[in-house]
Amino acid sequence: MNGKHLVKLGLEKKAIALAQTAAAARETAGLARDEILAELRAVQADPAAYLAGGVYADLAAELSAQQAARDALKGAELRAAPLPYPVWGQDLIEPGARSQMDVAMRLPVSRAGALMPDAHVGYGLPIGGVLATENAVIPYGVGVDIGCSMMLSVLPVAPGALHAEDGKALLLKHTRFGAGVAFDKRDRQDHEVLHEGTWQDQPLLRHLFEKAATQIGTSGSGNHFVEFGTFTLADADLGLEAGEYLAVLSHSGSRGFGAQVAGHFTTLAERRHPGLDPAAKKLAWLPLDSEDGQAYWQAMNLAGRYALANHDLIHARLARALNVQPLAQVRNSHNLAWEQEVGGQNLIVHRKGATPAEAGQLGLIPGSMADPGYVVRGLGNRDALGSASHGAGRVLGRKAAERTLAKKDVQAYLAARGVTLIGGGIDEAPQAYKRIEEVLARQGDLVDVVGRFTPQIVRMDTGSEDV
Repeated sequence: MNGKHLVKLGLEKKAIALAQTAAAARETAGLARDEILAELRAVQADPAAYLAGGVYADLAAELSAQQAARDALKGAELRAAPLPYPVWGQDLIEPGARSQMDVAMRLPVSRAGALMPDAHVGYGLPIGGVLATENAVIPYGVGVDIGCSMMLSVLPVAPGALHAEDGKALLLKHTRFGAGVAFDKRDRQDHEVLHEGTWQDQPLLRHLFEKAATQIGTSGSGNHFVEFGTFTLADADLGLEAGEYLAVLSHSGSRGFGAQVAGHFTTLAERRHPGLDPAAKKLAWLPLDSEDGQAYWQAMNLAGRYALANHDLIHARLARALNVQPLAQVRNSHNLAWEQEVGGQNLIVHRKGATPAEAGQLGLIPGSMADPGYVVRGLGNRDALGSASHGAGRVLGRKAAERTLAKKDVQAYLAARGVTLIGGGIDEAPQAYKRIEEVLARQGDLVDVVGRFTPQIVRMDTGSEDV
């Protein structure tokens, strides 16, 4: 049998070679050309039926692989135009963030979305993006710092009772910042999250357990911080009387553990969608009902619990050092995905730099190293998928901030507000961020303000150029 007969069957180059080998074997067995062609058509029609063995097994495997590649390409086609989505604070949002959100809303798995007023360009989904998908989870829709979160502890101490030097000494002794940084083994604390059986459920989690156990109770670099400041409650709430209190506010995530989980599953997602438009490469998804999707979901939620455990230990150390018990605590994650009912469907809602704000839900929206943060109560806005901003949002990228901001101007800004800073780089200067008051003003239908935190003593990791 010559190649022309096989070309007419529609076989591709590699499949033709395998078909010729199989046809030669069938000719040796005494079959006529028409009989062999009939068998080859049957293999084409149902290659799975021939995978178990026999003369056509290799051809069947190749045809199955080709069909899987075509299915992946077809399933990865973007919509011609993005689904419509609401935007809060459009005047505050750079075009690049809108463009990224447009691409996300063209994904075939996307069903709804929203953009918060602190939005700016990120990897894949923009920071401040909220995206609801059907039976799909997007690792870069959650972000690299899985479970990045906030926590506030209100203490039974008057704000003026803690002097700057004492607060500085406490933060230097009881907090740690930076990539790979950990407490000395004798100072390390335990937490129930380290005793979960989940760590044994996947080889990746078993491999990363020691890293997580070593770094627990610490913070990363960038915009992570721990601060002492004044918490002002205008009306009785949170089980507290109106007034001013000393408080601790922290911003931290899942450390190197979460970052490696994100990297591992992003690679798997990208391999699953080789034909995905390059503009959406970092939005590659995992079907939630697939083995990889379920593994990511499990690891993501563990990283979220681990991130909150870091806050627990940071706040417990400082409260113990002050010999007090917190009067009230508020915390929330803002880099995570949740199962949520949206428009009558059970969807996966990704919040990449967005605060959950269901009706009555408490959350935290910080400003910057010298600007106030706020405790808020969600209003459950359906159009926003029950979300709000997670902070002020950047107006200058890190490199742009380092190029354009002068250290003396940043120091003057801090001094004018009475802020003592430990660490912190020019890339995290207040001038690199939008004004938090403007961001809040754009989301009055998403949250109500409960209380205000004014930073006084701030610790961050050292930057490329410290303030």
